[in-house]
Amino acid sequence: MNAPETITLTRSRKVERLVTGVPTSDGAGVKLTRVLTQPLQRRLDPFLMLDAFGSESASDYIAGFPPHPHRGFETITYMLTGRMRHRDSAGHEGLVEDGGVQWMSAARGVIHSEMPEQNEGRMEGFQLWLNLPGAHKMDAPWYRDIPGAAIPEFVDAGGATVRVIAGESHGVAGAMQRPDTEPLYLDVHLPAGSRFEQRIPAGHNAFVYVYRGEVALGGDQDGVGERRMAILANDPDAEGVVVQACRDARLIIVAGKPLGEPIVQYGPFVMNTREEIEATLREFRDGSFEAQAGSLAG
Repeated sequence: MNAPETITLTRSRKVERLVTGVPTSDGAGVKLTRVLTQPLQRRLDPFLMLDAFGSESASDYIAGFPPHPHRGFETITYMLTGRMRHRDSAGHEGLVEDGGVQWMSAARGVIHSEMPEQNEGRMEGFQLWLNLPGAHKMDAPWYRDIPGAAIPEFVDAGGATVRVIAGESHGVAGAMQRPDTEPLYLDVHLPAGSRFEQRIPAGHNAFVYVYRGEVALGGDQDGVGERRMAILANDPDAEGVVVQACRDARLIIVAGKPLGEPIVQYGPFVMNTREEIEATLREFRDGSFEAQAGSLAG
């Protein structure tokens, strides 16, 4: 357990708008809620997608995500509860368990699968897509598995428990630091009535997703309830965000430095131009994409 610094913000970001996720399915029929959808990609640059999944019913998740390709971005899979086995076409594999993270940079190409390694019990977590700058979209792909015990965690003076997946909070460095996009990714557990303050650089886009309970943000009287995403306003005078728990609550705080580049997405491929997408599709059809994916390092 790390010892946190105490911070006090003089001005908090406010809620710009609330978003309700869209129920959908992906992979071979895994039921999930798509919270950050394609129309929000420019507003929440560098983030491309956020899926939240959670069910006690194995039929909602047991089919998993059979082999599928990615190019041009990073995926961050955070398991709150459950076990997910991932494999790739180069023969690498790993297991993400309770509280663990798989951080994968698909870059120029990955073909991988994510399959539940359980047939009963609760499976819950998030997958966040983080864009790569055009200069690095064709870099060599890689991934890192981070066990739950390796994610820095602290409890602040107000009783908030904070897991620092990426970035920095109260002087505690996260498990991952990424250049270019400088992502912040926190999992925060708040007892009822408690308050948590987090610095966020003024130029970063940011959002909060509440997955348990209810919180008020930035001094607003209206609470943000369960399974709602709050997009935080870009206020140049705000130092970060203040979170007040209306009742026991759990939430993720996500922020990042926008790339300001064109975003052209075709399914699991995200590039900067239509021509790059067309080249990717040609490679996928002729088999050269899979040959590149075979070089995944991990």
